[in-house]
Amino acid sequence: MLRSLIRTRSQASSSVVTMSSITQRGNKRLLSETAGSHSRDKKILVLGGNGYVGSHICKEALRQGFAVSSLSRSGRSSLHDSWVEDVTWHQGDLLSPDSLKPALEGVTSVISCVGGFGSNSHMVKINGTANINAVKAAAEQGVERFVYISAADFGVINYLIRGYFQGKRETEAEVLDKFGNRGSVLRPGFIHGTRQVGSIKLPLSLIGAPLEMVLKLFPKEVTKILVIGPLLIPPVNVKSVAATAVKAAVDQDFASGVIDVYQILQQGH
Repeated sequence: MLRSLIRTRSQASSSVVTMSSITQRGNKRLLSETAGSHSRDKKILVLGGNGYVGSHICKEALRQGFAVSSLSRSGRSSLHDSWVEDVTWHQGDLLSPDSLKPALEGVTSVISCVGGFGSNSHMVKINGTANINAVKAAAEQGVERFVYISAADFGVINYLIRGYFQGKRETEAEVLDKFGNRGSVLRPGFIHGTRQVGSIKLPLSLIGAPLEMVLKLFPKEVTKILVIGPLLIPPVNVKSVAATAVKAAVDQDFASGVIDVYQILQQGH
């Protein structure tokens, strides 16, 4: 009689555990399907998606299940990685805004990585005018969110390449004006990772990773020290920048406005 009662309770307990496991698996599957459904509703356009930062953003957005397209002057990426086949590539020039319109069709978020160096006038045009054209076109098209990859202030260096930072700051102002709390500006410092130039892979993390580990231990206030402060801004891994950019592009609860290096380090992990 006692053995029978113990056997019955054991079977009942086993049934509860089994049902609990089934319920947990079902909930996980439902959450996964729901997340997948939300991903399919989002289409991200990456401006400059065949560049160093842009290519990592494309990969990260694809990894999360989003539809990804890219526009740049050269069009399709020259990389031979498998992810390239999953991106819709557009060729266009942001200095000719009409070339951007076809790429914006059906897009819910835009992430711009467009930038460059040269003479001061050229840097204002590439970092400023070209990106401002993109911001205006995206706003007119009804794009939900705009993310701009800008750059941290580096004190004296800002004056040495005035056109670069002038263009960056002008674009930042346009993003925040046109998109308000739906616009995010990322200001990383030195971005490390593996950068591919032609057939050569540059391991920037050999320098950047150790510096990041050391400098992020210092309080943020040290970066405000005159002259040397900006040199203490910690580098950040390109994957952290990519993860933060994608999050800013699709998460309505993501903080808008200027996102500094320390926030990128926090959000990107």
